[in-house]
Amino acid sequence: MALLGERIARERRDYSVVNASVSGETTAGGLARFEAALAETRPAIVILELGANDGLRGLPVAQMRRNLAAMIERAQQARARVLLVGMKMPPNYGPDYTQAFEAVYPQLARRYRTALVPFLMEGFAEKQELFQPDRIHPTEAAQPLMAERVWKALQPLLRSR
Repeated sequence: MALLGERIARERRDYSVVNASVSGETTAGGLARFEAALAETRPAIVILELGANDGLRGLPVAQMRRNLAAMIERAQQARARVLLVGMKMPPNYGPDYTQAFEAVYPQLARRYRTALVPFLMEGFAEKQELFQPDRIHPTEAAQPLMAERVWKALQPLLRSR
């Protein structure tokens, strides 16, 4: 988020970035905090990048979908545009789970007509040198790549104020 905030400032966009994320949070945790965060920040745009921790914990995909849908609905009710950022699961979770998990993001984006980054780590997920030893969490070197992926989908939302 810091890199996006820097880029917005550099391009003299009339936006500020508030990072309301909590490391390791699931969609249930995000949903529990979402109303208060919306009321406190009154965002024009919400970048919703949650779900990976649901997947890593093997939580039900239907529950993740419901939680994300509720956050999208609440953001849109608050007149915020939404950018949904998708993730994928490692193949060791089995094809049924990984396919169901991955499908949630484009399904919700279509249903709610949100902007979408289908997969945050597209283009570098296979490069082990960009991940910490757990092979799940990106290193600092990967941050600009992720920021660029988000920027491409965020930029049109910044123009349509």
